[in-house]
Amino acid sequence: MMQNKVIVITGASSGIGLACAKQFAMQKAIVIMVARNNEKLQEELKNFDTKNNQIHTLVCDVAKEEDCKKMIEQTIALYGKIDVLINNAGISMRALFNTLDLRVIYNVMQTNFWGTVYCTKYALPYLLKSQGSVVGISSIAGKKGLPGRTGYSASKFAMEGFLEALRTENLKNNLHVLVACPGFTASNIRSTALGGDGKQQGESPRNENQMMSADKVAQAIYHAVAKKKRDLILTTNGKLTVWLNKFFPGKMDKMVFEHMSKEEGSPF
Repeated sequence: MMQNKVIVITGASSGIGLACAKQFAMQKAIVIMVARNNEKLQEELKNFDTKNNQIHTLVCDVAKEEDCKKMIEQTIALYGKIDVLINNAGISMRALFNTLDLRVIYNVMQTNFWGTVYCTKYALPYLLKSQGSVVGISSIAGKKGLPGRTGYSASKFAMEGFLEALRTENLKNNLHVLVACPGFTASNIRSTALGGDGKQQGESPRNENQMMSADKVAQAIYHAVAKKKRDLILTTNGKLTVWLNKFFPGKMDKMVFEHMSKEEGSPF
């Protein structure tokens, strides 16, 4: 189903983005791996069968509008179309709003929200032409505000609102919009999360071995794109959190607070 489709994946040098690149490549898609770090991209490219798969890497900081515009133009110059855009690039943060430097929230919003807006803006004419798919890798934090993650939750709520409006605007244009919300997934997003001073916290405060693997998340995203699903919520805890929050929001506030406060080095 995805053979020879052009798939653009941001944040593709690690985690869910890299796993998605592998998953779509297995289906003979043309994969454009996008990330800020060219060294990491080239290192990961060595693990792909480039003889039997069409894989291309492009360097782009999605927080910069001009980078996103150039990246889309380069993709079109290479292949002349875009069938799927997966907005996966993202950063997290962990700090109390009361004490953090506001630049932390600004930087998170620039990557998570504006990165999605920029890439989607310049890819949209080609996606409309191909009647393709826009995918936003959101989070349960985009459904339920998480304490200590004010900036991260805000960015994911904003992403979801943007994509929902985009979907509705294009109801008659056959544009597919998928909002995918993994639960806690084993990746480096927590180790690179920003602290209140804007510096990376350096290590994950959670047990990464007990989380869903990035490969399983990528498989679910692939099938959701293939079936043109509207929403994807992964993990039992994620689904339960969303459901309970609809009917018992006050109770969920307390449960989420207790759960997040048990993290190692919790700021509250």
